[in-house]
Amino acid sequence: MEYISVKEAAEKWGISERRIQRLCSEDRIEGVIRFNGVWAIPKNSEKPQDQRKRGNKK
Repeated sequence: MEYISVKEAAEKWGISERRIQRLCSEDRIEGVIRFNGVWAIPKNSEKPQDQRKRGNKK
């Protein structure tokens, strides 16, 4: 299996590196592994859905 870095995933998905790290630590990216303090994200992983709720603005 091929892996990409946090930086590469951030560029691919259009979100910050810090957000990617947070998604990894929350186990929201399938197949992610951590070794020697570095996250390895499977190259074919999909961007997790945003689970934040959006309120109606009136």
